[in-house]
Amino acid sequence: MEPDGSRESPPREGSSFPGQWPSSALGQAFSQILHQFAGQESRRGKARNAALRDLSAVLEAKECDQLFAGSDTSLRGMPEMLGQVAKALGKYAAPPEGPEGGGDRHSEVAEKAAAVGLLFLKLLRKVETAKNSLVCPAWKAGLRHLAGPIYIFAVTHNLEQPWTSPKSQGVAGQVLALLLQVTECGSVAGFLHGENEDEKGRFTAVMGLLKPDLNKDSWKNNPATKHVFSWTLQKVTRPWLSQHLERVLPPSLLISDDYQTENKILGVHCLHHIVLNVPAADLLQYNRAQVLYHALFNHLYTREHHLIQAVLLCLLDLFPILEKALHWKGDAARPTTHCDEVLQLILMHMEPEHHLLLRRTYARNLPAFVKRLGILTVRHLKRLERVIIGYLEVYDGPEEEARLKILEALKLLMQYTWPRVPCRLVVLLKALLKLICDVARDSSLTPESVKSALLEEATDCLILLDRCSQGQVKGLLAKIPQSCEDSKVGNCIRRVQQVSEGAPYDAT
Repeated sequence: MEPDGSRESPPREGSSFPGQWPSSALGQAFSQILHQFAGQESRRGKARNAALRDLSAVLEAKECDQLFAGSDTSLRGMPEMLGQVAKALGKYAAPPEGPEGGGDRHSEVAEKAAAVGLLFLKLLRKVETAKNSLVCPAWKAGLRHLAGPIYIFAVTHNLEQPWTSPKSQGVAGQVLALLLQVTECGSVAGFLHGENEDEKGRFTAVMGLLKPDLNKDSWKNNPATKHVFSWTLQKVTRPWLSQHLERVLPPSLLISDDYQTENKILGVHCLHHIVLNVPAADLLQYNRAQVLYHALFNHLYTREHHLIQAVLLCLLDLFPILEKALHWKGDAARPTTHCDEVLQLILMHMEPEHHLLLRRTYARNLPAFVKRLGILTVRHLKRLERVIIGYLEVYDGPEEEARLKILEALKLLMQYTWPRVPCRLVVLLKALLKLICDVARDSSLTPESVKSALLEEATDCLILLDRCSQGQVKGLLAKIPQSCEDSKVGNCIRRVQQVSEGAPYDAT
């Protein structure tokens, strides 16, 4: 007997799917569940708990086996309704907004997520059963509406976050694994961009669901949204990402422009992924590369070493793209590049810097900038000389990362700018000899392996300095081994003399 249409629950206001709710008893059950999720604020907690129990009972009922039959006109619109139910479940298990959502609220969210995850597992098993049955042709339409919301739920609770627990992470992991199994995808990347060229993938659908929560007014309402977006973006690489550039670039810029350092770093990582996986032609179009450059450059004025590290790595990969737009005529001076501009700012910050973590960060990336500019590093030679000498004088802790990287940068600098080295011979020689003596006499907790590495790098710099100066270093050091009482210093100087003998002075 057909139920009376007058008893149907009306669609909730703002429903996004067309037509009427399914007129079957199954449709009315799902409609009632949605109505419970959309109840008044005062009754929402109890109503939603009741909705979870009702949904579990409906999914276990025998009638639900015909959920994807598709032959009954009364079930028309069921895939859209299932999608709405999945969205409501995901919203129910979403983490709380803002700083007030901590402690007990987070444990409450983890419990809700575990319960919702079990329901999604039941629902996906229904889809899998229908998929293996020849009499249920509508499973594809149902899966199309379910896949996006279930994926977002699984990623939200699968990652280690303040609102997750081992139990909720385990359930979310099972949901994601079953979703990939039902969709016949071997990986999350395949799920998003398609397993082959003919398959469209679901990245567009996922971004469509995330888009309302990724604008400047709403992206902080759900603290999980930025992590879901970032994690999803990292899974889509060349050549698929370029077609989604307009969808992913604005949210990445928005997140990177936040006042919180954590969000800035997350946004910069997203921008770096875009730079690495979108063709240069697409980034140069509409001046996108310049927009990226200015967004990143502004972060260089911060004093957060983690952010500086992320920005410098991204800029180093962006420079080749920006320089594609530069045209140099051989009869004129080479134009100043973006790399010149960044290195100038870095050196200006490095010279007076006393914070060890920042010093290490700057020193760690300096060799890459010298290598990038090559012979054009000569433009920055005076300031580079001051920075290198200043950093070689300062102890950097047990690992000596800053001084090791500065020595690496010095070797590269002498290789690229060797004609300008002889006039700096005395200054560089004094700095290197002082470093060797300091390390040899060092009685701190610095490991012997680190001391050996410092001495070896400094000795290599002396050898290179000798070649750049046509053997002058060897002559200046000739009498030192006879009067030197420290064996480590003497060994370094003897090595310089031995390597220099008979070596051609070609600077490189």
